[in-house]
Amino acid sequence: MENKPIIISKEIRNLIYTIRGKQVMLDSDLATLYQVETKNLNKAVKRNIDRFPASFCYQLNEEEVENLRFQIGTSSLNHGGRRYLPSVLQN
Repeated sequence: MENKPIIISKEIRNLIYTIRGKQVMLDSDLATLYQVETKNLNKAVKRNIDRFPASFCYQLNEEEVENLRFQIGTSSLNHGGRRYLPSVLQN
């Protein structure tokens, strides 16, 4: 029997942010939910970009990252091996 993590909807709600007036999730959070590496999630989206609306995925600018860091109270958005600004995926 395969062990699948139980994802609680409250935990998911805590991973949804409002950026540019849209509800989005960070690529790294979504990758964690799907149990894949962030770079692989982003590659899969780019490979299949024609399946998504144009505004589905976009990279945050530095000001948005700073605002998000303040909103969630973490400094890990640019640390831990990230070379690029985080991307977000629209709900």
